[in-house]
Amino acid sequence: MRIALVSFVLLISLPSKLFSQTTYLPHYTSKNGLASNNCYYILQDKKGFIWISTDNGVSRFDGTNFQNFTIEDGLPDTQILKMTEDSEGRIWFFSLNGQLSYLKDGKFYNQDNNDLLKKLNFNTVIVSFLQDKAGRIWLGTNSNLIVCWDGKSVKKYVSPHANNQFINAFIHQDEQGNIYAYSDLSVQKFNGKHFSLTDSKVDPISYMTAFNQNDKSLVYLDKSGLKEFKNGNLNTLISIPKNLIKNMSGYFYYDNSSKEVWLANANGAFALNKNGKTVQYLQDISVNQVIKDANQNMWFATTQGIYMLPNINSRLSIIDAESGLSSNVIKSITKDNKNRLWLGTDDAVIDVLSINNYQVNEVGLDDFKKYKTIKQITYDPKNQSVYFASDYGMGVFKNIYKSTSEVKYLKEVNNSMFVIKHFSLSENNNHLALALSSGVVFLSDRINQFEFNSLKYREKEDFFKDRSYHVFYDKAGNLWFSNINGLSQFSNGKLIKHFEKNPLLTKRINDIQQLPDGTLILGTDGYGLIFYKDNKITRQITQKDGLTNNICTKIFIKNNEIWVLTNKGVNKITNYPENPSVANFDYGKDLLSDDINSLFIDDSTAYFGTNRGLILFKYNNKNISRNLPKVYVTSIIRDNERLPIDKDNFTFETGNNIILFTFSAVDFTTSDITYRYRLNENAAWIETRTRRLDFSSLQTGDYVFEVSAKSQNGNWGPSAKISFTIKKHFWQSLWFLSILILLVAYIFYKVAVYITRKQKDKEQEQLLVKNKVLMLEQQALQAMMNPHFVFNVMNSIQHYINTQNTASANKVLTGFARLIRKNLEICTKSYISLEEELEYLNLYLKLEKNRFGEKLKYFFYVDEDIDKEETFIPSMLLQPYVENAIWHGIMPKETGGEIHINIKLQDEFYLNIEIIDDGIGIENSLRDKKETHISKGMQLTKERLNLLGQIGAKPIHLDVRQNSTNSTTVSISIPLK
Repeated sequence: MRIALVSFVLLISLPSKLFSQTTYLPHYTSKNGLASNNCYYILQDKKGFIWISTDNGVSRFDGTNFQNFTIEDGLPDTQILKMTEDSEGRIWFFSLNGQLSYLKDGKFYNQDNNDLLKKLNFNTVIVSFLQDKAGRIWLGTNSNLIVCWDGKSVKKYVSPHANNQFINAFIHQDEQGNIYAYSDLSVQKFNGKHFSLTDSKVDPISYMTAFNQNDKSLVYLDKSGLKEFKNGNLNTLISIPKNLIKNMSGYFYYDNSSKEVWLANANGAFALNKNGKTVQYLQDISVNQVIKDANQNMWFATTQGIYMLPNINSRLSIIDAESGLSSNVIKSITKDNKNRLWLGTDDAVIDVLSINNYQVNEVGLDDFKKYKTIKQITYDPKNQSVYFASDYGMGVFKNIYKSTSEVKYLKEVNNSMFVIKHFSLSENNNHLALALSSGVVFLSDRINQFEFNSLKYREKEDFFKDRSYHVFYDKAGNLWFSNINGLSQFSNGKLIKHFEKNPLLTKRINDIQQLPDGTLILGTDGYGLIFYKDNKITRQITQKDGLTNNICTKIFIKNNEIWVLTNKGVNKITNYPENPSVANFDYGKDLLSDDINSLFIDDSTAYFGTNRGLILFKYNNKNISRNLPKVYVTSIIRDNERLPIDKDNFTFETGNNIILFTFSAVDFTTSDITYRYRLNENAAWIETRTRRLDFSSLQTGDYVFEVSAKSQNGNWGPSAKISFTIKKHFWQSLWFLSILILLVAYIFYKVAVYITRKQKDKEQEQLLVKNKVLMLEQQALQAMMNPHFVFNVMNSIQHYINTQNTASANKVLTGFARLIRKNLEICTKSYISLEEELEYLNLYLKLEKNRFGEKLKYFFYVDEDIDKEETFIPSMLLQPYVENAIWHGIMPKETGGEIHINIKLQDEFYLNIEIIDDGIGIENSLRDKKETHISKGMQLTKERLNLLGQIGAKPIHLDVRQNSTNSTTVSISIPLK
């Protein structure tokens, strides 16, 4: 949240009465998340983050949120006096207790975890920092000590002269590479081994008043002003009054581009240029430092938090009661042709403000109670008049360019009370329309007869009853109005009820305006903007399209741009109707939020009437166009361990990994930032408002954490990416899976062989009863099927393993395991349900389908009248015929084929099963084989059916035949139990 502050702006060189506007500065304090209000120093790092050193640690600001760092994060002290960033991207922190620390790749280093910083602990305050051309780091202190670290060793230099010590030394390197120490007591030069006294005209007031520029020149303040020491020459840049020099309390800032110096003073901040112009900001606030960021915004470190002065294209100014207005509450605005603003207040006064010199003339109204709040004011250029209205009355200033004393008030002939909601002036004639609480009326001659008689009005001719809200004369002179029913039009004596044609037009309408192409824009109370043309709604713009709120109170059209006031801010719509784009104003959002009463837009300035005064905004298209926000990953923490953020690839061991990412997008123009992230480049984006994401229990594999950001109505900025890999468990490796598959296959093979052997042993025993014979025959049938089928399945698994297709191998192995388990379940049963038989057959066909692909197709049809769970048939009845149809019917065909398995009730006593294939035909197959081959499975099944038929009361019928020239049909009729 941004807190608005109106800072005092004084142009010292000009009379104060001419400058009655103040400038808005966003203000951030501990209430917004700042570590402390007592701020010493501000630094912008290379990524764009703003760092603030305070007496309670440091804060990093991205434009929306503060992240605070203290001793717990690695700082050596809570009071950080100064910061700087070196060429390697390390941010150094200089604390009050003299200990050094720095931040690199998201990790803080101090004397407890870094040997270098342990050597650089001198128990003295460091006041200056320099990294020279050779990469050496020089430190000036507040005692008689200068330190140099050359990357290998630390060297200390102490002045032996009691009267020329290194007290508060500022270190400088010139263009030739010479190192100078400017201290309170001396100026000394380094000769490669030690420092020695030297003559110099450079005499900074203190270490705070000297600054090393990028071109190796030195700018500094002495007692007479701002000087520059460059290439051995001394130049005066800006003369500064002695009283400002004397009251310097902090660091200064020199803007080389604008040739302007900013002074941190106990009474505020002062900006001076070479022409002597001086501007003061933050009057009576103690300022410790001033800097300019990469976006040309000025930042102030003060004892009351930090302030930001937006760049020149984004500043807001305020004119209020302290500046000369009669009231802070501005309810209505209009502008005449002499560059004067007419401001309706809540104090029965209309202020006339001359924009050229900001002079204010107050015009008091006669009846304070009746005209206390001037909620509408409109300029009539045709008659050089200004009309105004309160809730209970209306008046007009005539001949405004001659005087403002000629005021005439609207009368109701019978002195009846009327409540005005809105009024509109016709440009084509002298008509005046009024929206009253009782209805809509209009005056035919507002110039000569500024009165009306409510008793003489005729309904639907010049009076339309029902409570009304708004009236509007379009360019053709038609009267549009909204009331409790909705939108209506009165044209050429005819009333048109548009609200009857569309439900949206029945909603409350707060404002109506017209575009040059004739389109009406309706500002609704909860439904956004409605665009209405040729009796049709052509477009609706709502919050989904970028409006800050759907309650639109005021509309202003200027140069085909649509300005909209909502109850949550200001919006501007451009490129209508081709490609409407909605932008909102984030600077000064605390001023331009929920207390804006009116607006007026001219060619260069937007004026907003608020409850805090008149807000001025120098607008242009550059104001609302901004760079795409760039997002940075600010920390990576895995299992409570902070990882370096300079790496873009990590490898983690398997386990319960908890990986935490924090990130920020730097944008000081808006606090409305949306983020999106994903963990895979092919995954869908997930949007979020949070800047902290943690991921736990991630599966093994490769990931790419990608995050980007956008501001409201903007496009997505560039992404930040961090790649990481979670190693696989050993049992997920390819070699382990290969061994496991071979082992399981061997076990299944041994089981199949064992089962086959047991079944053969049982066949050799004498059958005491026919049921036992049938069981042994069934086991023999299973034994005949398994080795052949297992061999083929093993070949498929081996193929997938050789081609490293682990997924397919797993799929085949799983299906085969299920088939074997099902086979074991039913092999001991003489009869099984039709449901079990179909399940077993489906498992078998899926495995065959996996091997032969599209060459094999199969279809099941089961009569709906059949109860599959209660219908029992001999087990393993259908598989041999299906297998025979695949191998001897379909596989010899190059094009493959289909198998249809049809099961239906023949009558109430028999179940009929047909297995139909479109193969080469059983007769053709037997004729083409060189050797006589009889399917053992089919033969055993036939024998089983004969035995079962002998046991049962009714026989089982089996018929195998070739259909015409090819294809085969196997028909089995089974008696129902």
